Amino acid sequence: MMANPVHRVGLIVPSSNVTMETEIPAMLRAREEIRPERFTFHSSRMRMRSVTKEELEAMDDESDRCAVELSDAAVDVMGYACLVAIMTRGAGYHCTSQDRLSKRTEEEGRLTPVVTSAGALVDALRLMGAKKVALIAPYMRPLTDQVVDYIEHQGFEVTDSVALEIPDNLEVGAQDPRNLETIIDRLDHSDADVVILSACVQMPSLAAVQAVEDRIGKPVISAAIATTFFLLKEMNLDPIVPNAGSLLSGAYA
Repeated sequence: MMANPVHRVGLIVPSSNVTMETEIPAMLRAREEIRPERFTFHSSRMRMRSVTKEELEAMDDESDRCAVELSDAAVDVMGYACLVAIMTRGAGYHCTSQDRLSKRTEEEGRLTPVVTSAGALVDALRLMGAKKVALIAPYMRPLTDQVVDYIEHQGFEVTDSVALEIPDNLEVGAQDPRNLETIIDRLDHSDADVVILSACVQMPSLAAVQAVEDRIGKPVISAAIATTFFLLKEMNLDPIVPNAGSLLSGAYA
């Protein structure tokens, strides 16, 4: 009897991020309950503690090293998990980052697709046909405004945003995702086609996404959900995960 296929997922992770390696594996483990494929996870870290523009830029400069290290593990796909690090480096930078990191893997003799959480989020919004979005982010207001500007440069209107203004990245990761079921009441999403419940791979949200979506009656996504969708697509697998909102429901498979 043939064993179920195993796919290696490489994760490029900020050193203080404790959520990417929990939420993305949680979604892919849930998928294992309904599909035959199995997954292993392999990380390389970039130094970052405080969510400031200076630390984010210094951290992003380390991403090339991480791509090279993960090439040694012969992973099938790489996910770069820090949305704001990409979005603070200028409009459209996710394309530059993805191309550069993929080139690093090619130089190592293991050409590997790279998914950034920033690119995955805007690509997911486009796939879902969204024109107007509303979002919640843990960042300080100036960084949240840069995220809003980046998304709007991609052709979407951000109708409202909530900035939780948490500068310490470990504190971001310690947030209770169920609090988002209350925080959503502070967000004016009345005109939004899609709600981004967490515009940050570090802020936990998976436990609240389906509940919020069911309550407000419109699609709800997160940076982690969008990243998972495109990791699966790059592995040529059905992007379906139970109880993770509309994007991973199979409606966009």
